[in-house]
Amino acid sequence: MNPNPETSPLPPQENTPAGLDLTRWLAVGSLLGLIILGLLWELWLAPLRPGGSWWVIKVLPLCIPLAGLLKNRMYTYRWVSMLVWLYFTEGVMRAWGDAWPSNGLAGLQILLCTTLFVACALHVRIRFKAVKATGNFVPVPRD
Repeated sequence: MNPNPETSPLPPQENTPAGLDLTRWLAVGSLLGLIILGLLWELWLAPLRPGGSWWVIKVLPLCIPLAGLLKNRMYTYRWVSMLVWLYFTEGVMRAWGDAWPSNGLAGLQILLCTTLFVACALHVRIRFKAVKATGNFVPVPRD
């Protein structure tokens, strides 16, 4: 078994660290929420053009990490925490510049992005602490 937390998913254990399942399901739930919100927003609720908008394709990059989060891959949690800032920025811009109901949906997008980021960051932190506590942690050498 590879003890490196960077490359291997966390094996199923009876004694998983406290909060790990919560952060995992918060991350998956907020990612699904962003996907559903993006689809509803650009197709029915407040599209940029009547009848739907091509901006609906913005949810496609959000579909890619879903499998990695469900498989509990550490690398996915790490890069999703950076990807989410693009959607956060879009939410802030549309909350500031759009009219109702689009600015309300943008506020919900900001909330989901923040939840996703915090869940991913806490998940990575908990897993690194758990691996370090077991003695299997291999630190990166510093020059």
